[in-house]
Amino acid sequence: MTDYDIIVIGGGISGLLSALTLSKHGKNVLVLEKNSTVGGNCNSYNVDGFQVDTGPHAITHLREGPLRRLMDEYFTYIPVFLDYGTYYVRTEKGLTKIPSNIQDFVTFDVLPRKDRLLLSQSLTKALTLNAFGMLDGNQSVYDFLPKGLSKDTLNFVDAIAPFLSGKSMKETSVNRVLFGSSFVRDSVSEDIFKDETAANGNSYASAVTGMLSKYQLTARLSTLGRLATNRVAYAQAYPRGGLKSFLNSVLYSMPANVSIKTGERVSEILTIDGKATGVETGTDSYKADAVVYSGFVKSLPSLVPLPSDFKEKIARIEHTLSLTIWLGLSEKMNEFDYMGSEVWFRTGAYWAMPISNYDPCIAPKGKQLVGFTFVIDEKKNIESEKKRALEIIFKAVPGIENKIEMTHYQVTIPEKAAVTINGFIAGPRSPVANLYLVGTDTDNRSMGITRAGYSVLELLKVINEDKKF
Repeated sequence: MTDYDIIVIGGGISGLLSALTLSKHGKNVLVLEKNSTVGGNCNSYNVDGFQVDTGPHAITHLREGPLRRLMDEYFTYIPVFLDYGTYYVRTEKGLTKIPSNIQDFVTFDVLPRKDRLLLSQSLTKALTLNAFGMLDGNQSVYDFLPKGLSKDTLNFVDAIAPFLSGKSMKETSVNRVLFGSSFVRDSVSEDIFKDETAANGNSYASAVTGMLSKYQLTARLSTLGRLATNRVAYAQAYPRGGLKSFLNSVLYSMPANVSIKTGERVSEILTIDGKATGVETGTDSYKADAVVYSGFVKSLPSLVPLPSDFKEKIARIEHTLSLTIWLGLSEKMNEFDYMGSEVWFRTGAYWAMPISNYDPCIAPKGKQLVGFTFVIDEKKNIESEKKRALEIIFKAVPGIENKIEMTHYQVTIPEKAAVTINGFIAGPRSPVANLYLVGTDTDNRSMGITRAGYSVLELLKVINEDKKF
């Protein structure tokens, strides 16, 4: 006799969303988290009166994406979302809106006029090839770019690429840039529970599925229309109260048939005759009909025997190491008087976001909180990387050093797999029966929490296919 229907290993946002959705289908679920708190990178905490998130976040595809579907169908409490705003690039002259269509490129004087024309032509070519299914998904951004671009332009593109893929433009595909910039929109998964939605034809999931199938060809061709109308910040938002409000909405929505145990590190996934039957921790063992693993897929071989070909594949998973510097400012600065985020690309690149602009409660009254994220080299000394990052901030925003009253560093792996040309994305099925995978190394659509949402929908799909509901 089993202790639980399903055991979820890992209490990050992917694991928690998995537990929530599976429990709403009547499953008795146990979540085991090795740390003392749940949420992973979807969390906020207090530092000297400032509420920092675990890295700056923009939650994407909220209009028709996976999180909207999950919230509509499984949440009992939905957080308040605030319009994200605009993406900017910062130069010595100030802020300029990052171009998302041809019209924007015409006035984007951050780059030389000749380069703007060449980039516009390349974007048109990429979208046309994609619309007709002719774009080589493995071609890198660097190889796709026209020759003769200036150093500034190459540095700009190489600054944008890591925030879309986790790696440089030489390791980022053109296809990833199109989807990451919303020129091409990721779709939600197909109707997972056909029998259930047939009885309830007005469900959100079935409505979206119907639209996608009916207008598939039109949607592919409509990407060309976005050359004139695209908005980079399409359907993006930030949760009022910070990331912890989204985490709390997931926890508040959990029914009584979910048990969460923190401080429980899984040491082994138990199997009998090639099927997962439970897990072993340092203090106890638990049996289940199925196991959902939401940790790093690359670490899976340490927990369960795997076929050699699968181990070779997951060895190709690449990670990105990020450094976020949160600066609590003694007063609000005009340089950060905007909603959205900014990219600096000269002498090094960062992505910055003044999150206290969304909710004044995030910072003490009259003060401001800004997060700056850098992609760093894990082979280099972390302290030297922190010093270099601060120097870049001081160069980008002169005078900010005189307003800093709180400095907080976070070194994290923002997503479990970088979306690179030669990398590997595992998918929801493992080679072990009754062992499923979920998280940002099992689905490559979008980024962050939204990417986790896509992976959860795919998990539900395969579990339903295996008739475990």
